[in-house]
Amino acid sequence: MSPRGTLYGLGLGPGDPDLMTVRAHRLLQRATHVAYFRKAGRPGQARRIVDGLLPEGVAEHAMEYPVTTEIPVDDPAYNQQLSAFYAECAAQLRALSDAGHDVVVLCEGDPFFYGSFMHLYTRLVQTHPVQVVPAITGMSGAWTATGQPITWGDDVLTVLMGTLPEARLARHMADSEALVVMKIGRHIDKVRRALTAAGRLQDAWLVEFATMPGQKVMRLAEADGRVTPYFSIVLVHGQGRRP
Repeated sequence: MSPRGTLYGLGLGPGDPDLMTVRAHRLLQRATHVAYFRKAGRPGQARRIVDGLLPEGVAEHAMEYPVTTEIPVDDPAYNQQLSAFYAECAAQLRALSDAGHDVVVLCEGDPFFYGSFMHLYTRLVQTHPVQVVPAITGMSGAWTATGQPITWGDDVLTVLMGTLPEARLARHMADSEALVVMKIGRHIDKVRRALTAAGRLQDAWLVEFATMPGQKVMRLAEADGRVTPYFSIVLVHGQGRRP
């Protein structure tokens, strides 16, 4: 029986291929099987990042989400469908590993930071060889795009999801010096209201498609009525202690 292949959770960074690690690039260059998440009918952001970098003849395995924003995240059907989807994806990766194949799973940002790969990792790591390759996070690319440090001295940095209830968002926004708000999209108005309630709106920045083609950086207060894409992050920079 041949040894099992290794399953790699490969962090690609915030979007610009030049920000990928040397290790990630080496693994891509010798990959024979590559898997990646995508929405049905879309090429997939992770796959777009590595366009032109994959070796000829690599086998590609697209894992298409059954739902994204069609069902509210607090609807039981959302978890049921995604749980079944991740179980099916994990089974496919197990089969490839059992056949002796190494598989590179492409991950936007860092695999262990709010990434879909984590749901595969917990289903695979007890039975199959899994290695995680860390990467620059999307939020790091976003705050660098503003040209300002995100934290100084003793600043507390809080990372929030735009999917949280408005009151909870406002509470955390008021309690921290520096803020990162992810998963904006259709939650932009709620995020704006929460920032206003916390007295932070005038200090907030909106970064769309950080480090990617089409990157845009603007004051959130000046983006009223804007339709915000999925790859958007809201930032409030800390202004703490410095020499």
